[in-house]
Amino acid sequence: MNLSTSPFPPIADYAFLSNCHTAALIAPDGSVDWLCLPAFDSPSVFGSLLDREAGSFRFCPYGINVPTARTYVPGTNVLTTTWHTPNGWLLVHDALTMGPRHGPDLVTPHTRPPADDDAEHLLVRTVECLDGAVEVELICEPAFEYGSESARWTLVDGDGHQADGTTGNGQTVRLSTDLSIGIEGGSAHARHILKKGERAFCALSWADDLACPTDADDAAARIETTVQFWRNWLARARIPDHPLRHPIERSALTIKGLTYMPTGATVAAPTTSLPETPGGERNWDYRYTWMRDSTFTLQALHYLNLDWEADEFMQFVADLEPNHDGGLQIMYGIDGRRDLAETTRPDLTGYQGASPVRIGNGAYDQRQNDVYGAVLDSLLLHTRRSLHLPKRLWPLVQTQADAALASWREPDQGIWEARGEPRHYVSSKLMGWVALDRAAKLAEIRDDPKLQQFWSQAADEIRADILAHGVSDRGVLRQHYDTDALDASNLLAAIFGFLPGDDERLKNTVDAIASELTENGFVLRYVTDETDDGMSGKEGTFLICSFWLVSALAIVGEMRQATDLMERLLRIASPLGFYAEEFEVARARHLGNFPQAFSHLALIEAAGRIVLAERMAELSL
Repeated sequence: MNLSTSPFPPIADYAFLSNCHTAALIAPDGSVDWLCLPAFDSPSVFGSLLDREAGSFRFCPYGINVPTARTYVPGTNVLTTTWHTPNGWLLVHDALTMGPRHGPDLVTPHTRPPADDDAEHLLVRTVECLDGAVEVELICEPAFEYGSESARWTLVDGDGHQADGTTGNGQTVRLSTDLSIGIEGGSAHARHILKKGERAFCALSWADDLACPTDADDAAARIETTVQFWRNWLARARIPDHPLRHPIERSALTIKGLTYMPTGATVAAPTTSLPETPGGERNWDYRYTWMRDSTFTLQALHYLNLDWEADEFMQFVADLEPNHDGGLQIMYGIDGRRDLAETTRPDLTGYQGASPVRIGNGAYDQRQNDVYGAVLDSLLLHTRRSLHLPKRLWPLVQTQADAALASWREPDQGIWEARGEPRHYVSSKLMGWVALDRAAKLAEIRDDPKLQQFWSQAADEIRADILAHGVSDRGVLRQHYDTDALDASNLLAAIFGFLPGDDERLKNTVDAIASELTENGFVLRYVTDETDDGMSGKEGTFLICSFWLVSALAIVGEMRQATDLMERLLRIASPLGFYAEEFEVARARHLGNFPQAFSHLALIEAAGRIVLAERMAELSL
């Protein structure tokens, strides 16, 4: 329940729509507060998420702002909202629609083989009066280029049911509805009373030909086709019959919704600059693909039996342009571009005053030595699953292994992209070990014993260095070689098998993080006062780290603690089942970009560990 007087809804109260090209966030009052067109990383057309004057699109009962219920059509990313007004009841469906592919996509061209279904480049909204009589209002007020340019509207049909909103640079969207449109400055308005059994629709198109539904029946049919698309996709996933089934399904649908179908890339989140510190400067653009996410993405996709998506993602990685040393950047654009130069938008207020609003991400050219391990672990996962290492991927194995060999002794910015001085972060060294360990296993699969031995010996050298310099006197993995501070990223030592589950150093590390690096049981990534991350302000607990702790507890055999923490994490999910990046314990609210792929990937990993442990326990009875 939101009792805040802020005009910005709580981050966790947003609904998420996707057509696997872009995403929309819809506030509880029915306003589309975030939509970038035509792709995830394009400038926003509706940007009220970051400034209340940066564009919105509402199609709801007039004068009512609080819905009775919001949910998804089961097994889909299609939203339904039920409204109770003084005079009746209204049901709204919202979807970024999918449909059968008809030739090449000229809006967001594909580099991957096209599937049978693709985005229609349409936001479709339908309403139905369930009882009584309800006055429905449509207000479409786009503000292109992150709120900097209002639309110039032109009615394009004789009946006043279609209008084009255009900018100075020629970008056009078409609004279509069976209501009568009126133009008021930069807004398109409509209002109509629906009686029991009557329906209406509106749609926004950015398709190449600006095609729209022809009537309410066509709009409803497109939403139904979209329902079937998501259900057919989910039917391919292997999801256990278990109490964790529903959060796994919602997480799977979220990860698919964050996948950019034209290239196979996955965005970390569909938003930029939602603050990690309320009102502070920890605001980042997450609409890009992090290599670090790759191994967790592959783990989740293969666990769910979604091998097509896993292969698409690996082909995207194989197409990426490397650095001069052959290694990959830590992140790329969803189209594979390397330059993600960061700028700020002082013209935008930011979410609840959190500034600056950032476009681009200045960390793209940082040295982060963990990237090679993430890529090579992904390659090994994919090779073992497919029982085949494509010829075009072997050079990637060699370049990433070589880059890991050349860099593992060097300090870096670490997994958390600290903007302070480079350090010898233990988790970076750990991922260097992962890189050479996985490279050796891939060489074995390729039947190259010479490279296998060379890389295996290098992995042993890294492991010995970590155990000599990265373990404190009390037998706990430290954040970096010059401190005894804790860092939640060292939970990866359990997840990646650096130490066996019965190793005392691993148990000590897991116990120390669980007892000393938590707030009310939820995990901090580190203590900001002990870490030179180059930023000011306190952070919330990191949800991915809390899910990592669930996995680590399961690995070291602490199943009661693992399941207890998992249950607590499930209780703090957003009303629609999503997770942001952080959770502020004191005020019980989500912080950071939303929904966060990393959080949902870690949920799937943790759930899989719990299910596996329970199944193994059953077999041992």
